[in-house]
Amino acid sequence: MLQFSLREMAKFLSVFSVRNLLVLSLALNVSLVLRVLVLHDSQNGSFNGFFFEKQNGPQEEAHASKRARLSSSVSSSSSSSSPLTMAQGDQDRVINLDHGDPTMYENYWQKKGDETTIVIPGWQFMSYFSDPTSLCWFLEPEFAKQVVRLHKVVGNAVTENRHIVVGTGSTQLFQAALYALSPNTEAEPISVVSAAPYYSSYPVITDCLRSGLYKWAGDARSFSKNGPYIELVTSPNNPDGFVRHSIVNRSEGILIHDLAYYWPQYTPISSPANYDLMLFTVSKSTGHAGMRIGWALVKDEDVAKRMTKYIELNTIGVSKDSQLRAATVLKVISDSCERSDEEGDSFFEFSYHLMAKRWKQLREAVHQSGLFSVPDFPPQFCNFLNRVFEPQPAFAWVKCEGEIEDCESFLRGKKILTRGGKHFGVSPKYVRISMLDRDNNYDTFVERMSTIQS
Repeated sequence: MLQFSLREMAKFLSVFSVRNLLVLSLALNVSLVLRVLVLHDSQNGSFNGFFFEKQNGPQEEAHASKRARLSSSVSSSSSSSSPLTMAQGDQDRVINLDHGDPTMYENYWQKKGDETTIVIPGWQFMSYFSDPTSLCWFLEPEFAKQVVRLHKVVGNAVTENRHIVVGTGSTQLFQAALYALSPNTEAEPISVVSAAPYYSSYPVITDCLRSGLYKWAGDARSFSKNGPYIELVTSPNNPDGFVRHSIVNRSEGILIHDLAYYWPQYTPISSPANYDLMLFTVSKSTGHAGMRIGWALVKDEDVAKRMTKYIELNTIGVSKDSQLRAATVLKVISDSCERSDEEGDSFFEFSYHLMAKRWKQLREAVHQSGLFSVPDFPPQFCNFLNRVFEPQPAFAWVKCEGEIEDCESFLRGKKILTRGGKHFGVSPKYVRISMLDRDNNYDTFVERMSTIQS
């Protein structure tokens, strides 16, 4: 048996040349080295310049206490007065803060465990229709109910005598509003304007279809054309965070109020917004950008019908699955705000403290560097949080001081990706920086900003 085994082994080895064996040995050794490197670098959350954030699995999160004091966890994580220290390799990592991807909310929703989990059997919600008798026939009644409830809890918008139109994010609703408000009897497209710095996507979205109904006409401050126009009023404004009002103020004007950031983690809620057409989105209010759900509160029934028609033509309605998940999330938020026995459980309290911490870090970093400036905001009383505070926007509107003319390029050289002022209709000395990224990215960003000297 031994002789047979040796003969078979010799026959097997004869198939391979010495070169084959060397290649095989090299591959095994490289594999071993890579495994060691991955295990080592995963402790710092980085490998070869790419960032990987470790996340707890669903089973681990399910065992977390649902009665965790969330605001206390924010305070404890920010209580240390010692300066941040970059982990090994972080100084070489590219920090992308160009987009407003609201991943900073993940920690809160992880700690909520299964409270927002829904199960939809395969045979349910198969029809296009949610309520064929409703003006917006694809609007899920439960989602509409929770939208109204949340606005009443927060006190940031009037919902009485309003029609709710649901959309695939506020971008689709913006397009639907342009379609609904544009007169179809004019010889030329209606002008669409917004005061600079305006949301960078407005010009692109407005002109992407080259519609004969409407056309981007630029900065509202310099708009002088006679005739009807549509003015976009974003308040708090994206990118600079200031409260906005209409600028043109002519009798033939039609207003769209984009209120995506009128929530108490970003700005004091002074009174319920009460405009003819108001846009909101789940992405910035709750952090669930991936749901792609937004809603409009519309006073005029004909406008609401035309918006509904646009969405019908564009996507034949809006996903019921997303609406039902969004309804569950909004319900959990309203419940958390109405409970008084669990300090720190309120979503908006948690988010407010987190935003306050981040703005404090940024202002300290800007002061330490001396090369940048950020806006100062007047404090105001918030009826929802019952306190006075300065607005703490979802984006930082940063200006490069001195001889730096292109702030976006300058920061790119420091491996910080931002969106330059030219996209918002103003000087390239400005950049917009997202405040909504994960803790690791944001902490690395402010530490890097504080050390930039030239």
